[in-house]
Amino acid sequence: MRKTEAAGVSAGLSIFRFRFNRKQLALIAASLAVLLVVSVWAAGLLLSSGPLSTRLELRNMAPSAAHPFGTDWLGRDMFTRTVKGLALSISVGMAAAASSVVVASLMGVAAAMGRTADRIVSWLIDLFLSVPHLVTLILIAFVFGGGMKGIIVGVAFTHWPSLARVIRAEVMQLKTAEYVQISRRLGKSRWWTTTRHMLPHLLPHLLVGLLLLFPHAILHEASITFIGLGLSPHQPAIGIILSESMRYLSTGLWWLAFFPGLCLLLVVRAFDVAGEQLRVLLDPRQTHE
Repeated sequence: MRKTEAAGVSAGLSIFRFRFNRKQLALIAASLAVLLVVSVWAAGLLLSSGPLSTRLELRNMAPSAAHPFGTDWLGRDMFTRTVKGLALSISVGMAAAASSVVVASLMGVAAAMGRTADRIVSWLIDLFLSVPHLVTLILIAFVFGGGMKGIIVGVAFTHWPSLARVIRAEVMQLKTAEYVQISRRLGKSRWWTTTRHMLPHLLPHLLVGLLLLFPHAILHEASITFIGLGLSPHQPAIGIILSESMRYLSTGLWWLAFFPGLCLLLVVRAFDVAGEQLRVLLDPRQTHE
C-alpha cells in the first residue's frame, strides 16, 4: 500500500513538473506582464478627461476612496492623470523603441553586404557606444525642438548600437551556414539570401530587443520630459507630472510624486520581465527544461 501511495505521489510530482516547467512559467510571466501593460494603456485611452479639469475646491486632497491617488494643486484627479500619463508614455516609448529596432536591424543586416559595409557599421557602433547616449539623446531632442518627435528620433538614434551589435554577430554566423553558402553558389544575390534566409532567423532577436529597449525608452522619455526637453507641459506625461510635483514635496504633498513614480516603475519592470521571459522562451538550449 505504501509503495502504491509513493508511486502516486511521484506521479503527481512528475505531472506538476511537466505542467510547470521553466518555459511554461516563462510564458505565464510574460503574458501577465504584457497584460498589465496593455491594460494600463487601454485604461488611459478609455478614461474620461473630466477629472483632469480644474476644480480648486478639491485641490491638495490626500488619497481617499473618491481619489485613490489624491488631487493636485489645481484639484485634478491624480489617478486619472497618472493612468493617462502612463498610456502616453507607453505609446511614445513603444514608438521610440520600435524605431530604434528598425535602425538596429538595418545596420545589422547591412553588415552582411560586404567587408566595407561591415567596417562602416562596426565603426558607427563603436562611435555611438563611446558617447553616453543620454547626452546624445538630449542633444538630438534639442536639435529637433523637443516634443514627441524629438524624443522618438533621439531614442531611435541612441539606443540602436547594442542591439545592432547582437544582430551583426548573428548575421556573421548565419553567413557561414551551409544553406546560405549553397544559395550563394546557386547565383542568389546577397540581398536575396539576407531577406530570405537571415531575416527570418533575426525576427526573434528583434522582438526580444524591442521589449528590452522599451524600458530604456520610457525612462529616458520621462527623464527628458522632466528637464523640459520632452513632451509639452499640456500633455499628462509622467515626466511632466513628476517635474511639477517636485515643488510641492516640501509642503507634504507626497502623493503627487509617489504614485506616478511607483506606477512608472511597475510598468517598466513589467516590460523588463516580459523581455527576459521571452528570451527564455526563444532560447533553444532551454527547450526541455
